[in-house]
Amino acid sequence: METVKSHLLDAGCPEQAACAVERLCSDGRLDDALHQMKVFRCELMEELHQSQRKVDCLDHLIRQTEKEIKATTERR
Repeated sequence: METVKSHLLDAGCPEQAACAVERLCSDGRLDDALHQMKVFRCELMEELHQSQRKVDCLDHLIRQTEKEIKATTERR
């Protein structure tokens, strides 16, 4: 059976944090465990948004470069 800790590790949660959440769950402190999981989720979402901004910048650069190539080719 999968444990809370193994799921958290699969999600990229650091070992120490995963152990702490698992301990909170086993101690019956589910509200605290839930809070910690939500904090980690927020951190992951921020990483996702930062990565998306980087991809958006690259997409813009790619489109600009493709336009320049097309314009240069059409002038010939």
